Amino acid sequence: MNNRTAAACFLILASLGAAGPVAAQVRARGLGVPFDGTPGPLNAITDVAGVEVGHTTIIRGSGPLVVGQGPVRTGVTAVLPRGKATEDDVMAAWFTLNGNGEMTGTTWVEESGFLAGPIMITNTHSVGIVRDAVIAWVVRQGKAFDWSLPVVAETWDGSLNDINGFHVTQAHALAALDSARGGPVAEGSVGGGTGMICNGFKGGIGTASRRLEADAGGYTVGVLVQCNYGRRPQLRIAGIPWTSLPDWREPAVCYAGDPPPNAGAPRCGTTGPTREEELGSIIIVVATDAPLLPHQLKRLVKRAALGIGRMGGIGGNSSGDIFVAFSTANPGADRPSGVTGVQMLSNAALDGLFAATIQATEESIMNAMVASRDMEGVNGLRVPALPHDRVRALLARHGRLQSER
Repeated sequence: MNNRTAAACFLILASLGAAGPVAAQVRARGLGVPFDGTPGPLNAITDVAGVEVGHTTIIRGSGPLVVGQGPVRTGVTAVLPRGKATEDDVMAAWFTLNGNGEMTGTTWVEESGFLAGPIMITNTHSVGIVRDAVIAWVVRQGKAFDWSLPVVAETWDGSLNDINGFHVTQAHALAALDSARGGPVAEGSVGGGTGMICNGFKGGIGTASRRLEADAGGYTVGVLVQCNYGRRPQLRIAGIPWTSLPDWREPAVCYAGDPPPNAGAPRCGTTGPTREEELGSIIIVVATDAPLLPHQLKRLVKRAALGIGRMGGIGGNSSGDIFVAFSTANPGADRPSGVTGVQMLSNAALDGLFAATIQATEESIMNAMVASRDMEGVNGLRVPALPHDRVRALLARHGRLQSER
């Protein structure tokens, strides 16, 4: 390997609230990618009224890995189902497509049918500190009972990030929680998605939503993903295999100082798009305002797997594909005593919500990849962003390119 000299260190530590100063970003629809269904006004999980999202992003250092010093490419994302202003729990359910991953607190979600507090997403080795931070945040707000079982999920960012350096602190998790708000959601290499790789390209955080027609209830489904899964040869965009592009293998995952890849050598470095095994994971959060009971949310959250399938994902052996869904309907349903009345949508009316979940999951993954940019991390590893021009070329080649929206 060629010499990898360390560049000047830099630090970006940003608590990016969903509706804060989110920079204008290209999204998949802006590239002409066609999608089914009708999005909400923001095409984001925050189209479900009350949902708030916050990020803390940590980017520091470059060059060779020095455990405990960096380079650092990681962060925390917080999703608050009813925002910070209420203690009201939401009905919820979870599902695992493949279980090589972690989402804490799900045993009680399964048992009780309720989710109390936020959903947090970070890197694999920071789950513990983020979980403890949520408890501290709840205590600080005076909302604590005698126990708390926070929901914290993870995907692995050790290719780009000094994951064993434990750079996520309680302060980072608290900042993500405190900055959470409604409105537009920052996507790409932000929050927990900072150091993630998806389908052989730079991955991260993505979101989308769908709104049902009035005669179907007018309900909204919002999805947020942290995508870190998949192989480039399996990638499909609008149903079209990425491999149908003549030069689909480029750009490759490379190390600083390596010669640039070419048609004869599409892979440089030891980690790249031609690997045989599907590595990585994806966390999916599904929100809806439809009045669904926990067993119906279980049915809904399973459909997120079909959205991954539309993108070519297979839920590989070493992948952690874990999803959680909640409904903001039925406020006060988790009252501590007495009889509670709740509403439930007819099972016969669920198909529209199932389709919305699949569609919003597919678009969320695309938005995460489209929003991300090239990133260089540990030992000079360079992970390319999904090339926008090649996406458009792929769609045009098959007559699927939509006018910019």
